Amino acid sequence: MSVSNIQQLGKVAVLFGGTSAEREISILSGTGVLEALRSRGVDAHAFDPAERDLVELKREGFARCFIALHGRHGEDGTVQGALELLGIPYTGSGVMASSVAMDKVMTKRLWLADGLPTPKYVRLAADQQSREQIRAVPDVLGLPLIVKPPREGSSIGVTKVAGYSEMQDAVALSAKYDADVLCEEFIEGEEVTCAVLGHGLDAVALPVVRIAAPAGAYDYQNKYFTDDVKYHCPSGLPEVEEKEIQRLTLAAYRTLGCRGWGRSDVMIRASDRKPFLLELNTSPGMTTHSLVPMSARAIGIAYEDLCVRVLASAALDSEGKV
Repeated sequence: MSVSNIQQLGKVAVLFGGTSAEREISILSGTGVLEALRSRGVDAHAFDPAERDLVELKREGFARCFIALHGRHGEDGTVQGALELLGIPYTGSGVMASSVAMDKVMTKRLWLADGLPTPKYVRLAADQQSREQIRAVPDVLGLPLIVKPPREGSSIGVTKVAGYSEMQDAVALSAKYDADVLCEEFIEGEEVTCAVLGHGLDAVALPVVRIAAPAGAYDYQNKYFTDDVKYHCPSGLPEVEEKEIQRLTLAAYRTLGCRGWGRSDVMIRASDRKPFLLELNTSPGMTTHSLVPMSARAIGIAYEDLCVRVLASAALDSEGKV
């Protein structure tokens, strides 16, 4: 963007930190975004909703917000709703799409209604977690299977269960983060991710990133704090598979009504190379280990320019851009 266009973005608040279990990662993302925007001449300022009231955004004359919050009270539609009431445009999806995408069970229901592939699942509500009900889950989904909180991210509270005897502890761990527990069919194969920029029919999928984690352990620690995970972009997948994952990701993004940017996580089943959608992140990570910047870089978009591009897409649902 030209200097004059940069100035038109106005005073910008980079929202990061927050109160979710992903606060630590949000601080890493937000710090990177803040420095990137400032390096491009944007009048950007740090703003932590855990420490300051959002009303101060209006009082201090912020023209738009870059949401670098992850998880609850940041990625789930709550902050988006507050910014709608304040009339301050923000990056990423609107209230409904953010809320639905944050809930993996609701996301699956919408995807399945549109015929999009996602692993089989069992939802254990708070009143459906008796020993007998928990023990019955592997009979439905088979083993191994995945147990996770449906409204957390960054692999927090996730367990890969290999046997019946592990189910109780896995459910107990997940229930620490969410009253509901999502049990999901385990897809044996390769994990990939695909980013999207834009809105509606103008949205475009970026190159696919293939993830190779040590012993398949793509967990919180390996995602953010080690260099043991290998990321491949270009993915090295056959072109037909790459294009199918991009097509599926765009369909998944549009089904949920997302805008601005997002990133899908996908498993490719080894037995038949069929892709399965796991989730869609509406406020993707922007740390040094994050995957959207890596994908953008593969087509010549620098981290700093990616941040400016996302910021420029800031909007309000009330503007009719849902």
